[in-house]
Amino acid sequence: MIDNNEVAYGGDEIEYDENGDVIEYYAIRPNKEQIKRDIAEVAKLAEELTHLSESQLASMKMPEQLESAIVAAKKMPTTKPARKRQLKFITAKLRDIDLEKVTEVLERIQTKSAHGVREHHQAEQWRDNLIACENNDALTNLLNEHPTADRQHIRQLQRNAQKEAKAEKPPKSARLLYQSLKELVSE
Repeated sequence: MIDNNEVAYGGDEIEYDENGDVIEYYAIRPNKEQIKRDIAEVAKLAEELTHLSESQLASMKMPEQLESAIVAAKKMPTTKPARKRQLKFITAKLRDIDLEKVTEVLERIQTKSAHGVREHHQAEQWRDNLIACENNDALTNLLNEHPTADRQHIRQLQRNAQKEAKAEKPPKSARLLYQSLKELVSE
């Protein structure tokens, strides 16, 4: 029987089982396809980050070098190889940080912008209905849905917008009406 303190070629100790046979360990290789999928997900995240505004990017609180690399990639044309190299660099830097926080903040930003689009469309619909409606039905419906609305102010803007539309003047009151409705819808 061989002594348990033997050293194998390469400096590692040799281990034996209870029968005295050498225990051979094999390195478990990571799944290459899974690694490629993970890198592709991070690359997709890097591309999404290049579509954010600078204020949204600043709210992500990423390392300064990564943030400046993303800003640089935003300025590059999408068809140029330099942008692809820059995105690969961003992807490599993203793999070094905690991506859960980044994806969480990104999802929050994207959800917020989706809500903003919905509110925008609702305000536009209310404005168009108020301008098109000759009687007070649209205003009554609006006030039923949003009882905190300033009835007089909205009614005045509605009348002015209708006059502007008939006289084919610039839609100043329609814009003001939209702004009031946008604030009302976003409450």
